Amino acid sequence: MKKISSILLSGLLLFAMSCKESEFIEAYPDPSKLAATTIEKQFTGLLQSNKDYVLPGYRLYFVTLRTTINHYVQTTGWVNGEGQYIPGSSGVEDVWFNYYNTLAQYRELQRVFAQRPADEQKEKKIFMLAATVYIYDYTQKLIDLHGPIPFTEAGMLSANNGDYAKSLAKFDSPQDLYTKMLDDLKSIATELNTITLSAGYQKAFTVQDFVNYGDVNAWKRYTNSLRLRMLNRVSDVESLKARSNSEIAEILGNSTTYPIVETNAQNIQMNVFDLKTPINSSGLQGALESGASWYINFAGKKMIDHMKTNADPRLPIIFQPGANAKGEYLGIDPTANATVQATLASDGMAALYNRVTFSGNNYFPGVLVNAAEVNLIKAEYYLRTNNDAKAQTAYETAIDQSVNFYNKILSLSNNIVGEKNIPVPATATQIAAYIAKDGVNWTKAGTAANKLALIADQKWLHYNITQPFENWSDVRRLDLPKFSFVPDNSNNQTLPPYRWTIPSNEITYNPNYAAVKAQDNLTTKIFWDVK
Repeated sequence: MKKISSILLSGLLLFAMSCKESEFIEAYPDPSKLAATTIEKQFTGLLQSNKDYVLPGYRLYFVTLRTTINHYVQTTGWVNGEGQYIPGSSGVEDVWFNYYNTLAQYRELQRVFAQRPADEQKEKKIFMLAATVYIYDYTQKLIDLHGPIPFTEAGMLSANNGDYAKSLAKFDSPQDLYTKMLDDLKSIATELNTITLSAGYQKAFTVQDFVNYGDVNAWKRYTNSLRLRMLNRVSDVESLKARSNSEIAEILGNSTTYPIVETNAQNIQMNVFDLKTPINSSGLQGALESGASWYINFAGKKMIDHMKTNADPRLPIIFQPGANAKGEYLGIDPTANATVQATLASDGMAALYNRVTFSGNNYFPGVLVNAAEVNLIKAEYYLRTNNDAKAQTAYETAIDQSVNFYNKILSLSNNIVGEKNIPVPATATQIAAYIAKDGVNWTKAGTAANKLALIADQKWLHYNITQPFENWSDVRRLDLPKFSFVPDNSNNQTLPPYRWTIPSNEITYNPNYAAVKAQDNLTTKIFWDVK
């Protein structure tokens, strides 16, 4: 399949992946193995298609994140080597092809929905609205990685009756796509307020929806929280500044019309309930514990030092000391000599991601949007619009929510037998003491620039390896926190890139690539990265 372009993949997979024979009730089987579809089942097929890129999957963490994003934002430690700032083709292709696989499911849902009678469309509109929110979340991530991507014309081979030439999709402008999605999400937010499901269709939606379990209010919060994220991301783009500020103000000023994620209980995520189903995070253990020589679960020095200096209550929940470090948390310094880096790891001195919380936790959720993220966005917006008091409240609320978010993940862990580093949940007293620390305290920061740096630090700490794509995007957009890297002078790409490039198969098989070739390089910033 990887010998064809993603545009054709999106079309051809409609014939293979929209099919099904049985209900997606408990295990949500892979739709590629089934033979007929409905609106309800196709909706679940969409969720199923990218679950391994929402839940912490093996290939996502080992093949993609290990050598790319987690290094660029220094959440993990590694040993410097040649070519380390060039994203690996396999990892990049994995995300690209999974996205177009998922888009194929969405296009098929559109096709199936359009064929149904008007009265059925009215009753089942919630499936179409929710699916659009979900695919737009993923589309935002792909734009933030690559810039221009095929979308508006992508996946149309079936709709075009197999016409290959007609189905070769153009690359859309990333700013135009952002604008379209923001327009559509605002309309969806309004329409969701008019949705009332009958008892029968409510049951069907509950059964088929393994993100929000049929909770229409949760889909409203997802929609508006995604709008907040995207509006905030374009807040420095000159042509979108006014829209960003006015729509964020509208959302935050009317919680009844535009509800958002406010508490951890409202977090939008794929939760794991039954390890006998494909909806689990067992792949995380295989990735993080793949062997010390892969340097996938070692801690980075900057993050460890920040946490130690400020007595971050998340430190023992997220990390554990190296086996021979005598309880001391030590991170791998990205500016150190490679021999020094390797020795720190091989001698059992470098801290690791805590096995109880992360790799041994098959119930680790797949995070889409959460309360700490939303409050950090609010803090940034209020700081930008000179409302210091509200900014401080949102900032401190986010810290509390982040700590309790990781407390909750810790409580889910099912694999603690024999572990010596079993952390205990952080307390409210510890959180309050942390907020008062010089390197965290809002009032002591003084200037707006210093306060923005605090917000950026907390985004980085909270996103961590749990929301890696959002982490890298906000680090690039804010140019904060500040990182130091050893230049790779053996390569033209001497420092971490500003984007990923388009996979080679897309270049080969989609002639429309010529229109974006000039900007398809590692050194051209994404349109919202203007600092």
